[in-house]
This record gives sequence, C-alpha cells and structure tokens, in this order.
Amino acid sequence: MFAGGCFWCMESAFQGKDGVIDVVSGFTGGSLPNPTYQGNHEGHFEAIKVSYDPAVVSYRQLLGLFWVNVDPFDNAGQFCDKGFSYRSAIFPANALEQAQAEESLAAVAARFAPDKVYTEIRPGGVFWPVEEYHQDYYLKNPVRYKYYRWNCGRDQRLRQIWGEEAVAH
Repeated sequence: MFAGGCFWCMESAFQGKDGVIDVVSGFTGGSLPNPTYQGNHEGHFEAIKVSYDPAVVSYRQLLGLFWVNVDPFDNAGQFCDKGFSYRSAIFPANALEQAQAEESLAAVAARFAPDKVYTEIRPGGVFWPVEEYHQDYYLKNPVRYKYYRWNCGRDQRLRQIWGEEAVAH
C-alpha cells in the first residue's frame, strides 16, 4: 500500500505497469472503521493497494515508481491537496517489504540531503476501498482528471524534483 496524495493520481501511476495485477483506491493507516470519502476518514491516508506478480515486477521496482510520483519534502500533503490524509507514506505488508522500504527511504534521504524527507513508513493495516466512483477515476473521467492533475501542479513539481525520472501521465 502506498499513499501519495490524491489516490486517483497514484492509481494511474501504477495501473497498467508490467506485473501490476490491480490497483484499488482507498484509505489506510487510521483506526476509524469503514472510512468514506464523503463521510469521515479522519486519521486515514488516501492510499492505493497494489496487487502485483513478484515474478514480473519486484517490490523494489514498485518503491521506485512510488518515489517518482510523490513530493517527499511536503509534510502538509501533496501538491495542491493539503491535510493529514494527503501526506505520503509507505505501508509495507511484511518484514521483507519493511526492510526494502527502509532502504529506499534512506537512499532518497541521502540523495537529497540536507533536505528533509517527510515520507513515512507506517505499519500496513486494514485497507478500506473507497466508493466505486473513485475507482479508475482517471479512466472514467479523463478530461476532469487531467484538468485536476494539471491545476494541482503535480507533474510540474515531480519534474522539478525528479527530472527525467518523473513519471508523467
């Protein structure tokens, strides 16, 4: 599970990549049961749950894709979306993923030192899929999605941070 601000944007970054079986938008990281977008999701992160085939794509590769789709220096949210639920975080599912996530975080922190990296590694917990109209939003509403993404400044900021590594959609 990965949190990188708007789950629509994170979903589009992962969906369709080699080895990725499915990407679901939702909430995780909080203790409130059954969070909803229009209702209460306090304490949760907007996140995606990525199902993948490790014979085709490794967790390290997924971590690499995650990093170039977030602003690790923003502790107030991501891009134009501000607030706790929009912060970036990695939610490993097991000890191996935890170790790999920690290694990737250390590498990003070293690369950009002395800038502070705020992306957290948090315990993987219950994942709550969000309402259906948010799933595959970038496919169902491509014009609105692209308008939102552009106005939010996401791609512009990603290119500023990551240069050619930035994944544009």
